[in-house]
Amino acid sequence: MSAALFDLDGTLADTAPDLGLALNALRVRAGLAELSLESIRPQASNGVRGLLGLGFGIGPEDDAFAGLREDFLDIYRANLCNRTRLFDGVSELLAEIAKRGIPWGIVTNKPMRFTLPLVDALGLDAGVVVGGDSCRHQKPHPEPLLHAAGKLGIPPSGCVYLGDDRRDTQASLAAGMTSIVANYGYLGDGDAGSWGAQGGIDHPMELLKYLD
Repeated sequence: MSAALFDLDGTLADTAPDLGLALNALRVRAGLAELSLESIRPQASNGVRGLLGLGFGIGPEDDAFAGLREDFLDIYRANLCNRTRLFDGVSELLAEIAKRGIPWGIVTNKPMRFTLPLVDALGLDAGVVVGGDSCRHQKPHPEPLLHAAGKLGIPPSGCVYLGDDRRDTQASLAAGMTSIVANYGYLGDGDAGSWGAQGGIDHPMELLKYLD
């Protein structure tokens, strides 16, 4: 593979603590008990919809959803990188990728107004960053991945994409990329073996075996 593309939440960075902080702040405000980080973590890759579904049992069709969503985003924006950290091994992986001169980028469904400040706070020097509002479609549609590959000047067939959610596998396979699952990440429904990816890794440094 000539280039590496990464999901952000649950793949490069453990963002669940700060996402959980925002969710629990809303629950406390509503007179509810805080949820454990362990219960929040599997939903951390599913955005506000998944987190509010977990915390309040509601979806976008509910009248209260829009207001809770805005309150959640306000709290999260103020706590974007308090406890968020790169997963162990990510810094070493990216340093080795840079040493080898391999271009890399980030493709996430997180909106750019959160993605760019977070990427900056984490000190990530990506060659391209594509957020959830950068293209017409989000993952699992392949468009964001194809857009990122185009920005790097690498054909999709020369890209490996590492993600921790079924949507990541669906998007990368549809884009014609090599799809790898970050087994150390959030994993959503937890049945990563059924997603159809070409491989999976238990530690970020294992991705090097898929790269030139």
